[in-house]
Amino acid sequence: MKKQMIYSLAMAALLAGCQQDHNVPHPAPLPPTVSPEVVKNPCVHGSVQVQTTLWFGLSRAHGSNIPEKAWQAFIDNDVTPRFKDGLSVYNAKGQWLGDDGHLARENSKALMLIHSADKENDQKIEQLRQIYKQRFEQESVMRVDNNVCVDF
Repeated sequence: MKKQMIYSLAMAALLAGCQQDHNVPHPAPLPPTVSPEVVKNPCVHGSVQVQTTLWFGLSRAHGSNIPEKAWQAFIDNDVTPRFKDGLSVYNAKGQWLGDDGHLARENSKALMLIHSADKENDQKIEQLRQIYKQRFEQESVMRVDNNVCVDF
């Protein structure tokens, strides 16, 4: 599982780099205890927000897959009430080298949230991770946070 997490983090970092326009100045990362409102807005357009991407595996340990209907119920009943302003879901395919030397592959979902950096949103995200792990018998739900400039 550690190798899976390391591989997933590496892939997320690589893919995140592909999304950036390197000609636009990006804000420096903020310490977790500093909210974007305290720092002068470094964005050319918009304001500093946090982009959180959660990575959800769709296979259970005993081999069965999580049905699309169950995934959508999780989005409708657990995610949307906590993040009513909007979200994005992407289909993904993960893979990692298992301890046994075999390549493991798994369908997954990436959930992207754009939100303010505050304790309330952090708690909501952690609740979602715990709910998913318990309900769908998952060892982990990977979380990746980045400070981003957002303009609508």
